[in-house]
Amino acid sequence: MLSAKSLFQEILDNDESFRLFCSVAASGESQGGWENGRIAALVPPGERALAPKIARHGADEDKHGRIFTALMKKRGLTPVAVPPDTDYTKLLERHGIGLAHDKLRRDEPLTERDVIVYLAHSRVTEQRAAEQMDLLLRHFADHPEVGRAVRMICADEDNHLAYTHEELLRFAAAGHGRLIQRTLRACALAEIRVHRDVSLAVMARMGRILGWSRTRYALLAACIHAVYAYERLAGWRRMVTLRMPERRDPLGGPAAPAHEFA
Repeated sequence: MLSAKSLFQEILDNDESFRLFCSVAASGESQGGWENGRIAALVPPGERALAPKIARHGADEDKHGRIFTALMKKRGLTPVAVPPDTDYTKLLERHGIGLAHDKLRRDEPLTERDVIVYLAHSRVTEQRAAEQMDLLLRHFADHPEVGRAVRMICADEDNHLAYTHEELLRFAAAGHGRLIQRTLRACALAEIRVHRDVSLAVMARMGRILGWSRTRYALLAACIHAVYAYERLAGWRRMVTLRMPERRDPLGGPAAPAHEFA
C-alpha cells in the first residue's frame, strides 16, 4: 500500500527509519529556532513590537526539536547526521529563500524589507509544516508513542501560520502589497522544488533502510513528482493567499511548555 498512514507506520515501526525521520525533523526545527531567535534580536526599531512574537516562534521551533530528540531517546536512539540532500532549511537558504545566515550572524539591525521577506518565507514554509502535521494528526493523534507530540506540534504550526497571515496583512495595509506578493510567489515556487528534492532524497534513504523493492520506490517517486507537477501548475497559489485568521494575535503569549518530553 502507498497510503500516507501505512508509509509512516512502516517508518515508525523500524528504529533506523524512525531515527532518520526524527533526526531530520529535529535538525530543521532547531535551525528554525536559531533563525527566529536571531531575527527577533535584530528587528528594526520601528518593529520592536514584533520581536516577542518572533522570539515565541523561535521558542516553539526549539521545543519541537527537543520533542523529536526526546522521542528518539525514549527508544534508546541517538540522532544521526542529517544528509545534506535532506536538509530542507539549508537547501532553502541555498536557493536564496528567506534571510541569509551571514546577515543573521551580524549584529546589524534588519530593515523593514528584511522583516517582510522573513514573514513571506515563514508564510510559505509554515503552510507546508501545518499541512504535514495535519496529515499526521488525522492518522496518529491517538498513537501511544507519538500522538501527544503530534497534537502539540500541530497546534503550534497552526498558530505560526495564522501569525504570518496576520502580520503580512498588516504590512500590506501599510502599502507593501506588491513586495509581499512578489516575495511570496518566489518563495512558493522555490519551496515546492526544494520539497520535491528533499522528499525524493528522504524516500531513497528510507527505501534502503526498509528494503523496498525498486518498483515500490519508483511508485513513491512518481507520486512525489506528480505532487510537484500539480503544485508547479496551480497548487503553489494556496501558499501565497492571505486571509485574516479567526484567532487574532496567536503568538501573543509565552510558548507552551513540553515538560512531558524533557
